[in-house]
Amino acid sequence: MSLFVAGCTKNFEEINTDPNRPVSITPGVVLGQMQYRIVNATITASKNFTNPLMQVDAPRSSPGGAGIHRYVIPVNAGIWSSLYGNYLTDIEDIMRISESLGDNNYKAIALIYKSWAYSILTDLYGDIPYTEASKATEGILQPKFDNQKFIYEQLLKNLDEAASIMKTNEALTYGGDLVYNANSVSGGVNQGMVKWKKFANSLKLRLLLRISKRDGEINVNEQINAILSDPAQHPVFSSNADDAIFKYTNSYPYFNPYFTARQLDYRDGDYYTKFFIDKLNADEDPRRAVWAIPITVNGQPQYIGIESGYPVNVEYQVGKNSSYSDGLKSFAALGIMMTYAEVEFIKAELALKGFNTGKTPREHYENGVKASITQWGATMPADFLTRPGVVYKEAGSFDEQFEQIMLQKYYAYFFVDYQSWFEKRRTGYPDLPRGAGIQPENQFPNRIPYPTYLQSLNATNLADAVARMGGDNSDIKVWWAK
Repeated sequence: MSLFVAGCTKNFEEINTDPNRPVSITPGVVLGQMQYRIVNATITASKNFTNPLMQVDAPRSSPGGAGIHRYVIPVNAGIWSSLYGNYLTDIEDIMRISESLGDNNYKAIALIYKSWAYSILTDLYGDIPYTEASKATEGILQPKFDNQKFIYEQLLKNLDEAASIMKTNEALTYGGDLVYNANSVSGGVNQGMVKWKKFANSLKLRLLLRISKRDGEINVNEQINAILSDPAQHPVFSSNADDAIFKYTNSYPYFNPYFTARQLDYRDGDYYTKFFIDKLNADEDPRRAVWAIPITVNGQPQYIGIESGYPVNVEYQVGKNSSYSDGLKSFAALGIMMTYAEVEFIKAELALKGFNTGKTPREHYENGVKASITQWGATMPADFLTRPGVVYKEAGSFDEQFEQIMLQKYYAYFFVDYQSWFEKRRTGYPDLPRGAGIQPENQFPNRIPYPTYLQSLNATNLADAVARMGGDNSDIKVWWAK
């Protein structure tokens, strides 16, 4: 019996260790799955919330006066739960593990994702948990809400740190990057990490422009000029190859989130609005064929939209108006976070406002239009930039040029989380028509109210945030918009 027991216990751990099972989680294991799931959440939010709000589309019918397209914001409409409940924790895990391993490239990527995700959350709600968020393992189950100014300061610092610590001559030790494939080095350079550095600076430029009204409280203009004046030290996106887009393989497990969507759910219930589609028609915009389904009228294919904010007694017939093309369901490059087109429109606005970008507003505007068309896999006609609805109005007033830049930026934001709404709040553009079905008391929203379940889960800190912001309704302006 003694011999039997000794024989059973000898080398027990070695014998019972699966050599194919990791004994600890690496940042590479967490990174790829997080990248996939978080962008699924943001582009789904774009289709379900931003598009009807920004009159890209509207439901086929909506009796009773409700609907985001009529500026009635549903309870718990934002992506608070998905970001706080899952992905921000994953980001913190990547940072924690990478710090313990001394791998700064993973930490840099995590800092960029953290800044991107929190910028969306704070622009949605205003004051949110930041410093104490995702710390349940430390016993913090009711995190305090930080004010938006403080949060923006931290996000800008995060992006600076990310750009400064990343090493563009080293591969990601454990792989896992499904956005820029920074998993290997070629010729002594990790081109993926070079692009991550460009993303950090490009995102910083987006955030600085967002809070430009608050220059003085934060040294916004100084930081913008620092990026513009030293592209070698602070590189930003310079071509479509730099786009921060998760490319869906449409093979297990990385499917486009609409890949298997039923036609009934995907396009039969929503149609593009006249506001959105009519300009594409007038310009004969090549993106139209990528985005929309034509309707046959008298034997001819046409792109037809419905009214924005239509009266409550209206119901549009199935299949008689243009909706989302089926090609978008398998479109590999739908996982959009930020693009070169956006950077060019940012620079167009900055150049118009007198910043030295190295080019004219018109050059940046035209680059932005070209980049957006290229991004969607369309071919730009040779005369497109000279067409009446597209040609840049250099002789126009400041407001005319600014509105034109913002309108094209609006189209370039197709499927980019909530950004077109955030920019509408910042600039007032595009000028959206107000449909007859929008009740007079329904105002264009400035934010999304906090999720109702916070009243039971974090009541005291929620109350402090609401008091500080002056209320918790969609009319309250966030810090940068006041």
